[in-house]
Amino acid sequence: MAVMLEARGLGYGYPQRPVGRDLDLALAAGDVLCVLGPNGGGKTTLFRTLLGLLPPQAGAVLLDGQALAAMTRGEVARRAGYVPQGHAPQFAFTVREAVLMGRTSHIGLFAAPGAADRDAAERAIRALGIGELAERVVTELSGGERQLAMIARALAQGARLLVLDEPTASLDFGNQVRVLREIRRLAAEGYAVVFSTHDPGQAFLAASRVLLLAPGGALRQGAPPEVITPENLRTAYGVEVRVAAVGDMRVCLPAL
Repeated sequence: MAVMLEARGLGYGYPQRPVGRDLDLALAAGDVLCVLGPNGGGKTTLFRTLLGLLPPQAGAVLLDGQALAAMTRGEVARRAGYVPQGHAPQFAFTVREAVLMGRTSHIGLFAAPGAADRDAAERAIRALGIGELAERVVTELSGGERQLAMIARALAQGARLLVLDEPTASLDFGNQVRVLREIRRLAAEGYAVVFSTHDPGQAFLAASRVLLLAPGGALRQGAPPEVITPENLRTAYGVEVRVAAVGDMRVCLPAL
């Protein structure tokens, strides 16, 4: 199966402040990678480097086998959709208009969205179950509603790789479930998905692989049961956690 996203010996961080180094990863169609780690562990910095928004400090990133450094922003956007953490729109667009903006990389500089673009936006709105929000103004939405709209915009983009930085943050329980269900559905349809979260239990629900970060870089990478262990969580977060089986599921229970 073709690799959609690959990092080779990747070093990431900021000038005079390295965050992680020597990271190797590869995602193919249908893979879901959950990135875990404490605040300051480098999750957002890693995502921005994987998307070319920050230059790598070492190594290389490839999208569909092509060097990210040699690609234009439009080429990257047609391959990878990004939902940043805590997105706060500044303009009073409706949700439908905001989602349609995900089609920008498919539209010529002076062209207007066509029927195919509008159809893609409507499909994304339906997929996230936010049809009732379509005519609402994004600046007037709750944080959870706005997050769902931004995920819909990434879907409308048509990229087969989705990078979601804490997509369930600020969502109520029902909407968290909806987003995790959508991640699983997209993977079943051949998308590759990378998402971060502060809830290790979500990896058991939606991910095929886990990357656990700690200050300084990757702590562990592998299948959820291999990575999400009491020992690894203690090392990453500094707290005692019990990983328990509930039926055919696993949950993480902190020792308070």
